[in-house]
Amino acid sequence: MTQHDTAERLLHAATLLFAERGFAETSLRTITGMAGANLAAVNYHFGSKKGLIQAVFHRFLSPYCRELDLQLDMLEQQANGRTPEAEALLRSMLETLLVATEEIHEDPQIFMRLLTLAYTQSQEHLRHYLIAEFGLTYNRIVGLIRKVCPDLNPVEFYWRLYFMLGASVFTLAGFDSIRSILNAEYDEDTEVQSAIDMMIPPIAKMLTSPNVK
Repeated sequence: MTQHDTAERLLHAATLLFAERGFAETSLRTITGMAGANLAAVNYHFGSKKGLIQAVFHRFLSPYCRELDLQLDMLEQQANGRTPEAEALLRSMLETLLVATEEIHEDPQIFMRLLTLAYTQSQEHLRHYLIAEFGLTYNRIVGLIRKVCPDLNPVEFYWRLYFMLGASVFTLAGFDSIRSILNAEYDEDTEVQSAIDMMIPPIAKMLTSPNVK
């Protein structure tokens, strides 16, 4: 078995366990036990637990940001000097998630749970890392979203942006549970793509609706 295989097993195990238990609550021994590796392998490939946490996010965000930049290039070209519409920007953000997670053979729900943990658990090193590695793409998409609601003051735009992200993350992070409830109560099944299609129009309106004084 190659060193690359060992690193991939460690990343996959860490991804699942961090999403399920949290960063502080997941020990390296638990991760290595699930991956069939030893502690020395973590140090060899990632340097430390912090390095492993950062590598888990890099594994998701590298293909995500690469694909999102391509989608934004296409939208800006199609807009021909105008700002792309809010729904088109949101669709790019959310559908790119499906593309990126498929590329690394992980569940998009897992990625959304990890993003939640990045903001709700004390991992300052991770936030610095994400800004350094992926800040350009983040600033690009936020800047485009800002242009579709120019009348909002900066503070209200900040809150609306995080309302939108919160709705998206909550829906997709808990998709299986929400889907099960819908099945039980309405005998109706919904795929992730259908949920994204339904979610985009209302959150686009939330971003662009006039400020109510």
